[in-house]
Amino acid sequence: MKKINELLAVVILSLMAVLLAAVGMRLYDTYVINEKTKSEIRQQEEVLSRNREAHDRVQEMRQEIEALSGDREKLGQFLEEIRMDDEEAVPAIAMMDLDMSGMSGNQEVWEEQDAATSGDEMSESSDTTGVSDNATSVSNNMTGASENMTSVSDNMTFVSENNLVSGNALSVSGNDTVSGNAHSVSGNHTVSGNVLGVSGNHTVSGNAHGVSGNDTVSDNALSMSGNDTISVNGFSMSGNALSISGSSAVSENQTVSGDMLGLLPKIEMVYPEITLAMRRQMRNSLEETLLVNWEDQACLEERGVDFSGKKIACLGDSITAAANLEGEEGYLSYAYPSVLKELLGAEEVYNLGVGGSSIGRYWSDAFVERYTQIPKDTDIIIVMGGTNDGFCLSEKEFGSLAERRPWTFCGDLDELMRGLKENYPDADIFFVTPLPNILQDYLMRERTYLLPQKNLADVILTLSAAYDIHVIDLYNSNILDSHDADIVADYMPDGVHANREGYRILAEHIAAELVRSYE
Repeated sequence: MKKINELLAVVILSLMAVLLAAVGMRLYDTYVINEKTKSEIRQQEEVLSRNREAHDRVQEMRQEIEALSGDREKLGQFLEEIRMDDEEAVPAIAMMDLDMSGMSGNQEVWEEQDAATSGDEMSESSDTTGVSDNATSVSNNMTGASENMTSVSDNMTFVSENNLVSGNALSVSGNDTVSGNAHSVSGNHTVSGNVLGVSGNHTVSGNAHGVSGNDTVSDNALSMSGNDTISVNGFSMSGNALSISGSSAVSENQTVSGDMLGLLPKIEMVYPEITLAMRRQMRNSLEETLLVNWEDQACLEERGVDFSGKKIACLGDSITAAANLEGEEGYLSYAYPSVLKELLGAEEVYNLGVGGSSIGRYWSDAFVERYTQIPKDTDIIIVMGGTNDGFCLSEKEFGSLAERRPWTFCGDLDELMRGLKENYPDADIFFVTPLPNILQDYLMRERTYLLPQKNLADVILTLSAAYDIHVIDLYNSNILDSHDADIVADYMPDGVHANREGYRILAEHIAAELVRSYE
């Protein structure tokens, strides 16, 4: 009996030791988690405090610029002193840490190997027409091809060697359909947009490779990279599902990307065909603004699109809320959403602009946390932000498109776009890149950790393409750019917010872009 009692005591003591060890481990885990949480909260508070100081400084800068806005000569000298050219900007390297295996949306691929690739390196097959000296001869409803030039018929424009056909720029754009034995892309070309992404040294021609018959490729369905070939007579890809029918054959390194498989969209960086720096070389912002505004007014006068039954929601910051005009009676009637309603004759336009707000959580009234205020019956959603984000972002807060973590611009913007697509499936969504403003350059002179505004615009373009969201690219448009003293004097007295005339020009441009999109 004594031995049994001793044995029981040993068992009990062992169980107690195990229990105490388990409790100790649990307490330790809880302690580690609590300390990590406290550390994250402290870091977030430090970021918010730093950003509060930056935004306070921005208010002082606005007053400095406004005080000079009446003297164009002094204003011009002042702006020239603080202006940072694009080549001076420090790129956000973290943004480029991407998975490059897929392509979707209005995307362009810029690869060093493209510049060195010759026609002799293109994929070949027995049914492909002759390929020599970087020239492609295309048959089956195609016109002849000469050296370094492919002639594309069936309502398509000429495409030259080493050119990019992308976005809404040339002949293959938006949600177009490429059909009828008539499309061949070879050599170093890239055809993108919401239609077909072809990269590397591909040949797509006749009935031999890729696109033939009356095939349709739509809704971010297909991505081809490496030396992929898709051959024989036909395939159809649409929506968020994959369907390959007929006698199609898919071989080699074919990659399917986008959200068809329930995954995060693959990302390839998207850059505008004509950048802000390029436009500045052609004309100053005042000239560009007046020219574009003339075109916008003509577009609106001739529009054939009916918006009378449409409800539009404008999610934004102080620019949407018509900052600068608060002292005027009925100032919200001059805000761009109100003018938009007038110009389009829309049934309703909701102004969800909150002054000082940001897209991400590292500052105030984050878009990602208040987009659900958009009414559920909204037909068109316009999101314009990023200006206040620019005053906040170090490389850490900017984040990475590869990770897309919360509390970073890349992560919160991704969450915002995904949430809009999921919660408003029937609405047409438009993202608007921020207007370039001199205050960003001014603040970067004092706070060297800040990233150039261009980085934010590039990420908006890239994620919009991945989620098949429309973009109105104000940043690269060269309109209402407050680096131009005449723009500040005439339309943007504090360097970032417009006056009545400036807000109307902004509204007319957004309205015209909506019309062009629907037409």
